[in-house]
Amino acid sequence: MALAKPASHDLIASEQQLADLIRQIQAADRVALDTEADSLHSYREKLCLVQISAPEAVIPSEVEESRGTDLKIIPRGPSTSLRMTATKQSDFVVDPLSNLDLEPLRRALESREIVLHAADYDLRMLRRGLKFTASRIFDTVVAARLLGIHEFSLGALVNRFFGVELHKHSQKANWALRPLPPRMLKYAVDDVHYLLPLAVTLEDELERVQRRDWFRQSCERAIELAAPGRERSRDELWRIAGAGALDPRSGAVLRALWRWRDAEAEISDRPPFHILQNRELLKAAEGFASGHVPDYEHFSPRRRQTFRDAAKIALQSPQSEWPVMRHRSGPRPTAEMRRRADQLRERRDKSAAQLGLEPSFIAARGALEAIAADPARAKALLVPWQRELIGVED
Repeated sequence: MALAKPASHDLIASEQQLADLIRQIQAADRVALDTEADSLHSYREKLCLVQISAPEAVIPSEVEESRGTDLKIIPRGPSTSLRMTATKQSDFVVDPLSNLDLEPLRRALESREIVLHAADYDLRMLRRGLKFTASRIFDTVVAARLLGIHEFSLGALVNRFFGVELHKHSQKANWALRPLPPRMLKYAVDDVHYLLPLAVTLEDELERVQRRDWFRQSCERAIELAAPGRERSRDELWRIAGAGALDPRSGAVLRALWRWRDAEAEISDRPPFHILQNRELLKAAEGFASGHVPDYEHFSPRRRQTFRDAAKIALQSPQSEWPVMRHRSGPRPTAEMRRRADQLRERRDKSAAQLGLEPSFIAARGALEAIAADPARAKALLVPWQRELIGVED
């Protein structure tokens, strides 16, 4: 047996429908949520859909007693004694691009636990689009990784536990289109429909292996990381990956080309990478600085001219206006730092092998090197369970 597929959903198109949804959210302690945005199709990314799955009823039961309900959870994981919960739930699609006042929805969600898959992006989009900050989350990716599951995409988890194959045909679609075709709406609903029962399954498994507290720590850190942070100044945004390898003159050209590309993207309301990808920006900056004039067939005559003009102005600028290039960050590793990093890595790898976890999930290489250089950074980079496993004292 497998989990029932979503039969239908409610498209929230009126104040009354929104009020009904809010009442259902307020009656629940936990709701599932997903978002869709148009980052691949517009200059300024915007929240285009909010998909919500809310329980109608929750009935604790053993697997063999789960009858007469809409959803039946049949795990394929390692536990055969796993306690299940069968639920009735409703799926909703809310359109942030409509004229609906979504402030009541934001308030209703504030005190609920929000189930998300890979929470970071959705939390950032909800903060931008709804000014919503979660107080409690259940990130199904974090839960899966804490259970040692290596295939933790939503499709892989839904297939693993419920035997359902999700189709990702609309993954790169333009979610700002209106009206949305039925296949895109179905895709959107699929992304949220399975999250509540998936959370139940993963939650019970976390309890079985006694990692619920580790999970709580990681989810709290995810909320912290998604909170509003220091915005990079405009003079920093052009420092794309690879910029540090350039000399100051090439850096001046790169900065000018980045600003040119940003202006072109805004004019055409397209993502900057549609104008020119980062790797081409770097090549072009080096080419102009060495006397070569790069060209691109997809440029219009006007765009080609403004592209060359931007580089020319940068090349003619005085050296005093060239940017200071940052080839390194942090101190050069000493022998003692390398020794400490090796010790941390050995402890991490030993713990990972014992617990069946991915080493990088306990602590990434960069985090280990940063802590080896400055142990005081451990609290900022790792949560308590991670610090404990690599032997770093609080």
